[in-house]
Amino acid sequence: MPTTARTQFRSGQDHCAAWITEPDPALHGEGPHPAVVLVHGFGATHGMRLAQYEQAFAAAGMVVLAFDFRHLGDSGGSPRQLVSVRRQLNDIDAALDFIREDTAVDPARVAVWGTSMGGTHVTLTAANHPELAAAVVQCPVLNSRNAAFSSGLRHVAKLAGPITSDLIRAALHLPRRYLAIADEPGREAIVTVPGARQGWLGMVSDGVAFDNRVTASVGAELLLLNAAAKASEIQIPFLVCVSDHETLMDPRIAARVARQAPRGEAIHYPADHFEVYHAPLAEGIIADQTAFLMRHLGLADQVSGQTEQIIDA
Repeated sequence: MPTTARTQFRSGQDHCAAWITEPDPALHGEGPHPAVVLVHGFGATHGMRLAQYEQAFAAAGMVVLAFDFRHLGDSGGSPRQLVSVRRQLNDIDAALDFIREDTAVDPARVAVWGTSMGGTHVTLTAANHPELAAAVVQCPVLNSRNAAFSSGLRHVAKLAGPITSDLIRAALHLPRRYLAIADEPGREAIVTVPGARQGWLGMVSDGVAFDNRVTASVGAELLLLNAAAKASEIQIPFLVCVSDHETLMDPRIAARVARQAPRGEAIHYPADHFEVYHAPLAEGIIADQTAFLMRHLGLADQVSGQTEQIIDA
């Protein structure tokens, strides 16, 4: 059975708490193995349903690295709950450097996987890192401007005051202004579509603390961010798992990104934004992602070779 160990790596002046899950050496040998780096969604942390992906990918023969972004969860960084896409992209680069230095990893066979807002991060990372072996995104939020307006123009206007206040506070080095990540429709939060609050809280494992707030200034960054525009620059194999009943973004955007990426593929699921993490859909989605990663990380060839050896014997 794959085993998970706690570790950490440096990013900027702080550290990112990280977890490495390794394949069973009795089944997959000592390596070097291919690897996949997991990138979580907006304000989320390692304890929010990543274990099912860690275990599945490692059981297929991959080393899996998951981590908390700086300022979140068990990672360092002050102020707490600061969300900056630019800084988080730097964290992903640091994670890639860290996993490539692992002696159990083949640095030429490294993939990235992202969920929800992590889909934006992985799309931008895939466009900037043609040396990667593959990338996977599920229920991706690829145009955060579109996502922001999913709650209506009045909602966006309501957030202008907290966003401006936090930008001023940051410039003056004052205590930050926070907004809830997710709440009920009509409340003051980044995401207020129906079911969002229950969806975020439904991701939290027993015994895991979840801080449902972020620095308000991220709202300004989200209004300007459109990772979907980078689709044509992604030269690596790119799987987009599209939730056809997506609640946070128009799902046609995700489907279009898969078409525009030169080596893009799309698989569609009858899911909203949060159903992909839970039964009965999660098992099948993870199986599809595992098969895609095995194919592009060279593991399918290894499995075929092992089968041929057994037949020859």
